[in-house]
Amino acid sequence: MRGVGGPLLCIGDLLSDVADDDGGGDGGVHESLPPPSPTAVPPVPLPPSDLHQLFQENYDWLIESLSGTDHSWTDLTLKLCAALKTADKLVSSANSNIGVLLEKVAVLESIIKRGDSAVAKAKDIQNMQTNKEASFTTSLDDNDVGSGQKKK
Repeated sequence: MRGVGGPLLCIGDLLSDVADDDGGGDGGVHESLPPPSPTAVPPVPLPPSDLHQLFQENYDWLIESLSGTDHSWTDLTLKLCAALKTADKLVSSANSNIGVLLEKVAVLESIIKRGDSAVAKAKDIQNMQTNKEASFTTSLDDNDVGSGQKKK
């Protein structure tokens, strides 16, 4: 429900207007940014490290304009909303990337476990062969000693 008139609108009205500007109709979930004003610079994709700086600058400008008497706070609020939407998309992208990375880590862990298992089996085989050779050598030594005693 929309708030009632006056120069000071509630945030719900502002966000609703932003949603209407997006050309919505999908229940309030919007993926596109609000259309830029003629004086606005087109949004440039920013690396994640710059996102905090962008948000902080827009937030500082908004607070400054709200404390003054001019009406630039509406444009700055729209910029802040755009920065928040960008942050939301960045978080969603990071979450999906984390999911993919977790799957790849699970695959790597299974490969490492198979490798460890193969190494353990190879060591067991080597130990069995060493034991067989040792017992074969011991039995040959016993036969040599026994046959040597018979010759005397």
